[in-house]
Amino acid sequence: MGQEKGHFDESAASAYAPLTPVPLARRAFVTTDAFALWFSLGIGLLVAQAGALLVPGLSLPHALTAIAIGTAVGVVLLALAGVIGTDTGLAAMSSLRPTLGVRGASVPAVLNAVQLVGWGSFEIIVMRDSADALAKQSFNLSMPLIWTLVFGVLATLLAVTGPLSFVRRFLRTWGIWLLLGGAGWLTWNLLAKHDLAALMNRPGTGEMAFGAGIDLVVAMPLSWLPLIADYTRFGRSAGGTFRGTLLGYGIANLWFYALGAIYGLAAGGGDALLTVAFAQAGGGVALLLILIDEIDNAFADIHSAAVSTGTFWARASVPVLSAAFGALCTLVALVVEMGKYQNFLLLIGSVFAPLFGVVLADHFIVRKRRIDVAAIGDVGGRYGFSGGWHVSAFVAWAVGIAAYHAINQWLPNLGATLPALAIGALVYLGLISARGRAYA
Repeated sequence: MGQEKGHFDESAASAYAPLTPVPLARRAFVTTDAFALWFSLGIGLLVAQAGALLVPGLSLPHALTAIAIGTAVGVVLLALAGVIGTDTGLAAMSSLRPTLGVRGASVPAVLNAVQLVGWGSFEIIVMRDSADALAKQSFNLSMPLIWTLVFGVLATLLAVTGPLSFVRRFLRTWGIWLLLGGAGWLTWNLLAKHDLAALMNRPGTGEMAFGAGIDLVVAMPLSWLPLIADYTRFGRSAGGTFRGTLLGYGIANLWFYALGAIYGLAAGGGDALLTVAFAQAGGGVALLLILIDEIDNAFADIHSAAVSTGTFWARASVPVLSAAFGALCTLVALVVEMGKYQNFLLLIGSVFAPLFGVVLADHFIVRKRRIDVAAIGDVGGRYGFSGGWHVSAFVAWAVGIAAYHAINQWLPNLGATLPALAIGALVYLGLISARGRAYA
């Protein structure tokens, strides 16, 4: 599956420009690489913080059930979106051109760059706060400004070097083993020091509906939809990409959402005390290892913000853009308080979940996983549609967003993310069918 036609210049593709498909000969990622990358990205303090938001509104059994359901659905959708990157060899926002149009794809590209600045800043903030809590406990030392700069610079340097260097030189060699050690230590500490049965029997307060809990869980894997193809375009096979992403992110998401919920409940509920609880786990050794891993999440956000921008600002260099976005994320982290980011997660879902309902339906059902590479940059070609805009796709996307907010307003207990995604897909398929043509 993948490219129908089009001839690539190997030297041009070596820079992996956002609008240049990565040729098969240059694709390095196999299943284990995909697993290592998405396991690493799925584990993190921000994921645990999200898990802590589920309690005590939900009882722990209900929270764990919501985690299982939300993870199962979310990672399947994430893995399917990853297949698009491997099928096309294109960066995430570039791969939207066959669906939204050559010019239309610039809309989500801009939105994605903006939201990734938010995500990158959140990652730096949570690393700073966690490191500061660890330093206070161990050395009675607080230096949040220094921590912000340290983590911002490290994440930016990784983003500038790119994903191939990060996965092959760091994750596959020793990074993933540090990560497993830290996660294992946190888990052992939890089981050794807390009465899990008592926590399981503690009733929820009812402040969060079960459907809203699933929505909060599924929002995390779906938050990666707009950037997963930036990394899976280096995959050698669609099957390897799908399996590696499914298993890697699925295991990590289950593990850390559950850890966050249990630690959060043991610490008194909510995410406010979670960092302190982690810092106290085994003298903070595990927290330190997780902090090392957390940098890769910020790296991915910064790198993909640069790649997204490169899809509509082709003259700009991705490494230079990465440096600029890294500096911006660090600056935002210096001036913005962490606060609760639940609404931020759900807002992202309201925009990108319906969009990828349309994109997945178009790629897998309408175009049957095929793309005309030569037409990617041609406004007058098959992906030019109406002046570069595919009106049917935008209508379906808008209906999906409207459905999300309507469900969130009138049926909040249902959870809006997955219904909105399905509605966007169905409306798109209906419009394509009604027009009697498939843009395959």
